[in-house]
Amino acid sequence: PFRQINLLVIHQYVDYLVSKQNVKNIFVNGTTGEGLSLSVQERKQLAVEWVRQGKDKLDHVIIHVGALSLPDSQELARHAAAIGASGIAVITPFFFKPTNKDELIAFLREVAAEAPAVPFYYYHIPLLTGVKIRVEELLHGIKEQIPTFQGVKFSDTDLLDLAQCINKNDGEEFVFLYGVDEQLLSALAIGAHGAVGSTYNYLGQKNSMMLQAFAQHDLSLARKYQFLTGEFLNFVIKLGFGVAQTKAIMTFVSGIPMGPPRFPLVQASEEFIAKAKAKLNSMVWPTD
Repeated sequence: PFRQINLLVIHQYVDYLVSKQNVKNIFVNGTTGEGLSLSVQERKQLAVEWVRQGKDKLDHVIIHVGALSLPDSQELARHAAAIGASGIAVITPFFFKPTNKDELIAFLREVAAEAPAVPFYYYHIPLLTGVKIRVEELLHGIKEQIPTFQGVKFSDTDLLDLAQCINKNDGEEFVFLYGVDEQLLSALAIGAHGAVGSTYNYLGQKNSMMLQAFAQHDLSLARKYQFLTGEFLNFVIKLGFGVAQTKAIMTFVSGIPMGPPRFPLVQASEEFIAKAKAKLNSMVWPTD
């Protein structure tokens, strides 16, 4: 929440996610949180507040500590460990980029070493980073290089890559958290263990029902939830949808002021807000 980061509403945010959206695991300073648009100090302040407010309410608070600068990422990793984060995640640098698996692992290893007792996740989002090193390739032998390696936030539509990762993860050594909300059911079908995504801020309860239906082998019901999530996202994507629009939706659904995005992103238009609100209000979910 902005204009300047608004720490005061995070206690309300936590309570809302837990009580209204059935969300008890948080991924802080990622894409939707505009983590890479924040200063190191701002990211630390947010991490502290989420961990503090989540104590005894949230099961996991994973802090994203990736940065373009290795020293910044290491500093954030040390800080996350010191405040008691459940895990840390790292995106690949995307200006001067790693060009192969070994270069990427070398960067991740240097960050993970700064928090040697904290579970470590690789945050794979090639659409934004331009780094298309396949996760299947990355995982081979990674535990020897990064002993704390726990799994992947897999934000890509390449379900073949994800399937190969899961197929080769015979002992279920790693956790795969899927990050493309409109394809979550497909990812669950091939073995994803959970999800990290923006829509769970305001459609968390609906997605929890989908997860429950899938766990109970009610594929027909699970499809209904997934199709409705997809219907809403298809609608707003055609209007122009991104982080700014997500913040606007979260504000009118939750009543918690999320504020504008940080430049170079610009605030969602009133026209977008009116159309998105009308669409969401018109939708009939299986539990309605």
